[in-house]
Amino acid sequence: MNPLSKPTRYEAVDALRAAAMVWMAAFHFCFDLAHFGVWPQDFRNDPVWTTQRTLILSLFLFCAGLGQAIALHQGQTFQRFTRRWLQIAGCALLVSLGSFFMFPRSFIYFGVLQGMAVMLLIARFTAGWGAWLWLCGLVALALPAAATHLLTGAWSDLAPAFNARTLNWLGLVARKPFTEDYVPIFPWLGVLWWGLAAGQWALRRGSSGWLQAPLPRMFTPLAVLGRWSLSFYMVHQPVLIPIAMGLAWVSKP
Repeated sequence: MNPLSKPTRYEAVDALRAAAMVWMAAFHFCFDLAHFGVWPQDFRNDPVWTTQRTLILSLFLFCAGLGQAIALHQGQTFQRFTRRWLQIAGCALLVSLGSFFMFPRSFIYFGVLQGMAVMLLIARFTAGWGAWLWLCGLVALALPAAATHLLTGAWSDLAPAFNARTLNWLGLVARKPFTEDYVPIFPWLGVLWWGLAAGQWALRRGSSGWLQAPLPRMFTPLAVLGRWSLSFYMVHQPVLIPIAMGLAWVSKP
């Protein structure tokens, strides 16, 4: 494919990404209601919410891996990749600044966008590893549990260094940091690597792969929404938070 031509959209991936985004927005709205006292919930410990967060993030990062496979398959230049990466990195900085004003003690310093910025760079330079990506993903998923075991045992002297903000973005910690969103490199790079590997496998199958399958018309709005994932991510909370604040004001006795 000519790298200067307009990339072909894969509607199934766009719709899958949009499904994660809609689920995320619903999750965040529930969080906002809890934060403003409308509907008290324990988002840090209740499995109902922690499991949902894991599933939403897994689906989103898996789709990011699929997207990287498609972009490389279509001959995306490093210039195009860099332009998109700068958009993500810039939005990550805005999220950190915004969360600092709202949650100064637990602001987001390495959340989903910050993690994505680093993981996409890694994915770009490891895309040629082929089938080894499956094994690398498995190792990435297992590393945090191994690190926690060692840092609370034989290597406990190293725990303060790995738990500090300078290194805890790796995910190799003895305890999770107190922050509103935490998406460290490990284990989440493993999910993105698996998405990249799955996308490359599906694209090798040509027209018989599910990525190229036609999307039922009822899911077309999801496919359209999935093309604007970064924009949606950046505007959904500024829209939802005032609504939650309004509901909190109305519900006051």
